[in-house]
Amino acid sequence: MIEWLRDEQQNPAITLSGRLVPIALKRHARAKRMTLRLASDGSAVQITVPPWCRSKDAIAFAESRVDWLEEQLAKIPARECPITRGSLRFRGNEVALAWNETAPRRAKLAEGTLSLGGPHETLLRRLQRWLEAEAQPLMEADLAFFCGAAELDTRPLRLTRAKRRWGSCSSEGTVRINWRLIQAPDFVRRSVVAHEVAHLVHFDHSPAFHAMLAAIYDDDIAKADAWLKANGRRLYTDFG
Repeated sequence: MIEWLRDEQQNPAITLSGRLVPIALKRHARAKRMTLRLASDGSAVQITVPPWCRSKDAIAFAESRVDWLEEQLAKIPARECPITRGSLRFRGNEVALAWNETAPRRAKLAEGTLSLGGPHETLLRRLQRWLEAEAQPLMEADLAFFCGAAELDTRPLRLTRAKRRWGSCSSEGTVRINWRLIQAPDFVRRSVVAHEVAHLVHFDHSPAFHAMLAAIYDDDIAKADAWLKANGRRLYTDFG
């Protein structure tokens, strides 16, 4: 169980590189020590603490790690806008955007250009919906392929808008994949789906899990992992 800390400070914050960043304090019943991380978009310093920890001790812990937090903040790519940039990340490529308010609202992809019309003020939201609509069938096909390779019945797939995790699977067998992976190259997206399928059999990262992942994934898993490590944060910059 996780609970918000409310005992000493309601709105703690810390200054990082001249910017005031909120501190999100959470109490976890099973935590044995404090853990600290910066949110993937740099919007908050997140600290999980044991039940006995005081808020002021957690804040002091964050302040003692200012140098490390500033290093992490510097690694976060600056926010971008695909409309301003004039292109959309799609399956590892930059697709040109052609918007005309009087054109049909329905997006159409042809010869490397995505054309659509409708109001400008809703354009960003509609671009995200288009990406999500493209992601669903592709990821469902990925899931069916890897379930077949693992000799499992195909499981249901849900898209997630998680801010940190690329994928997860439940004990009931539902696989959840972050829609933002539709922006990544196909081999990267497929590696995450394969990873979650392997977890349907092995709910850990044991040698058996890695052996199954290597057996069912039809590309270079190390290459996919390296791409995500180097470029994953950039997938959050267009839509947050």
